[in-house]
Amino acid sequence: MTTKIEQLPRTTVSDALKAELIGKTVRVCGWVRTRRDSKGGFSFLELNDGSTIKNVQVLAEAKLPNYESEILKLGTGSSVEVVANVVESPGKGQATELKAESVRVFGYADPTTYPLQKKGTSFEFLRTIAHLRPRTNTFGAVARVRNEISRSIHNFFNSRGFIYVHSPIITASDCEGAGQMFRVTTLDLDQIPRKDNKEIDFEQDFFGRPTHLTVSGQLEGEIYATALTNVYTFGPTFRAENSNTSRHLAEFWMIEPEMAFCDLEGNMQVAEEFLKTIFNDVLTNCPADMEFFNERIDKTVIETLKSIVSSDFVRLSYTDAVETLKKSGETFEFPVEWGIDLQSEHERYLTEKTFKKPVIVYDYPKDIKAFYMKMNDDGKTVRAMDVLVPKVGEIIGGSQREERLEVLEERMKSCGLNPEEYWWYLDLRRYGTVPHAGFGLGLERTVQFVTGMANIRDVIPFPRAPKSADF
Repeated sequence: MTTKIEQLPRTTVSDALKAELIGKTVRVCGWVRTRRDSKGGFSFLELNDGSTIKNVQVLAEAKLPNYESEILKLGTGSSVEVVANVVESPGKGQATELKAESVRVFGYADPTTYPLQKKGTSFEFLRTIAHLRPRTNTFGAVARVRNEISRSIHNFFNSRGFIYVHSPIITASDCEGAGQMFRVTTLDLDQIPRKDNKEIDFEQDFFGRPTHLTVSGQLEGEIYATALTNVYTFGPTFRAENSNTSRHLAEFWMIEPEMAFCDLEGNMQVAEEFLKTIFNDVLTNCPADMEFFNERIDKTVIETLKSIVSSDFVRLSYTDAVETLKKSGETFEFPVEWGIDLQSEHERYLTEKTFKKPVIVYDYPKDIKAFYMKMNDDGKTVRAMDVLVPKVGEIIGGSQREERLEVLEERMKSCGLNPEEYWWYLDLRRYGTVPHAGFGLGLERTVQFVTGMANIRDVIPFPRAPKSADF
């Protein structure tokens, strides 16, 4: 008796590869990776549906009614539905294969024009066909690892009682004070309204004032932390920095927890546990994908992640870090002096040569850090922290926030900001102020670090960069 396809639930390729399904009838859908024909009157189809980096092999015999008319026309990229018996595979490396009862073709891919025919296609070329690159092994693996990291992030905070807050994408505040923001406007750019003094009349704009795409959800996170104690934001952020490098994006995702009744020491502890949890979850739940990256992209990624998970992070003041670097005898491209921001070469030296493990550097000079960071009693440093890891340097940046109203107002003025524009932020210090802290982790740089991918544009589905906004 033939099983009706409508009554048979779809089985993923990842499940079809499991030995416990041997003897079962399954329905598998996916895209053909390869087709090999045998003189014995049958064909082998390698099928993938994105659920795993591995393909399932389908045995399609010549007795199938559409064997010559359809199956022998299948090429790479064609989409099919296969109803089959799961049998033990005689080949090495896989427990099962599928003996097809029927093969239904959804769509053919013309082998003369399908751009994923050739092996060894460059990542640079694949960026020009972002609509097709998820079908490759590398980008399918990147997507699954990115998904696992995102799942791990939400689980980490939910298991600790944090509340997920959706911060706004459109804002009138510049969290970083850097001014590199995308403007949001409905004004007619061909006929921009101006005041008598020739300044743009933003009162005629949609929001009645200059607005931008957000660079961070931190300030809004602080609002909710001072009401709900522990919160986190996880969403897209934007920087109009004209940096056409392998480490910069104009649109990227940030994770930013904010914790009330928390100081810098508590902040550092949460950040350490956070990274260890993410890396351990990826190693545990994405073994096949991580083996792929370890074999094809960077032969040290698994070893590096395991080392971080098992390490106790070093805590090192900025002043001690500078002294350590100056005494190292190393010749750096950027000379080390107290008061400069540490460069990637300095951060990597600390993590890879001095301590050979992650390092959290804290108490940075106030002049190189943002206005909202808590001032230390020395008047020279703030309660900032950067988490440094081998191979990349900084991966997390954070601080204890300044909760003292008068100190924060003076800090804003010294940074060239108008406190009146941040009246609501200052209100948090007027009404029930509390010590609080938080940090930020860039999702794409985390995915890049975990996978070993060299270019950050290859770890986000649709990269946005200068002169690049396709798809």
